[in-house]
Amino acid sequence: MTATLSKTFHFPVQIYYEDTDFSGVVYHPNFLKYFERAREHVIGANVLNQLWQHQQLGFAVYRTDMLCHDGVEFADIIDVRTQFYFESKYRTVWKQEIWRPNASKPAVTATIEMVCMNKKRQLAPMPIDLINTLQQQA
Repeated sequence: MTATLSKTFHFPVQIYYEDTDFSGVVYHPNFLKYFERAREHVIGANVLNQLWQHQQLGFAVYRTDMLCHDGVEFADIIDVRTQFYFESKYRTVWKQEIWRPNASKPAVTATIEMVCMNKKRQLAPMPIDLINTLQQQA
């Protein structure tokens, strides 16, 4: 496996009032949702669906390290920036950041490790065609 970091993928997210607490600041668990959506955007919903339907393989979060540096507020349109690399044939590591408009630093940073698992929730190697597809777009 190669440990080369991919290019940066961008995924915009509109912050709605429902995403926030009483003060209009995003409730911290929602950052994990935004990171998840961005990863799905990189891989592709159809790819993930076919992987599960035809090979009974999917991904699960193995480890998360998230730091909140600044608040994100109602009505912001944030940029979720995503890079990844292959740790092994079983695991990918995702470096993700949330940027507010016109910011000089990320508001939230995270490293999220994902593992490939089969329907029985056992570790399984990622299909080589998936690895090749992701490496080509990276």
